[in-house]
Amino acid sequence: MKPRFRHALTMFCAALLPAQAAVAMTVQPVVIDLQTAGREMSQVVTVENTFATPLPVELNVQELELTSEGVKQTGKDPGDLLVFPPQAIIEPGQTQTFRVQYVGDPGVAKSKHYYVTVAQLPVKLPEGQSAIQILYNFQVLVSIAPAKVKPQISITSASIGKNADGKPVSVLMVANDSPAHGYLANGSLRIVHKDAAGKQLFARTYSGAEIQQTMGFGLIGGGQTRRVVVPVVLSSADGTVEASFSLDN
Repeated sequence: MKPRFRHALTMFCAALLPAQAAVAMTVQPVVIDLQTAGREMSQVVTVENTFATPLPVELNVQELELTSEGVKQTGKDPGDLLVFPPQAIIEPGQTQTFRVQYVGDPGVAKSKHYYVTVAQLPVKLPEGQSAIQILYNFQVLVSIAPAKVKPQISITSASIGKNADGKPVSVLMVANDSPAHGYLANGSLRIVHKDAAGKQLFARTYSGAEIQQTMGFGLIGGGQTRRVVVPVVLSSADGTVEASFSLDN
């Protein structure tokens, strides 16, 4: 019997990454905010099968830890989220809805964050056949905030750094003084670059839609300070950068 191979491809759809989709299946939404009580304790995730064959999927939950660079996967499920159904087989061209509901502590004092992974399951092949199966995993960011608390996001420092190609970019330290999380994409960000003499070289205000398109949602957790790189190349590595942020009403 020839061996059967599998290859897993994970689509990260949260943190600072924009929403993504694959030709195999689409998942919406990719960012969910739930409340600890009331009708907003739950929300529906829709998965569409764009394959020409049935799509078996399984949904798994894991809690996240926040770091200065973003989020860290723990691999642990504390049981705070209920997903129904946990598995399904979606026929070609059809959609399946999954309900995600918060069932944890209603008195949470600080925002909590989870990944709900929509994982494509391998298909059993006929006896004696072999194939490479590419399995798609989508991660949906689910966040829970304390009741009646708003985020307080601000830029604590701005400097000129380098991107992966060694080109100058703006590097921000973003702080949230509230126990409730927020998103950069829910506000506007202004960047001003000046040379050593104080002459303005670049100035631009990014709307929430532009932030989401270029940087992703930009999760800033409750009480978190994180480093954010603005992926817009500056004309020079010299001078200074100033930045400010304001949440939309």
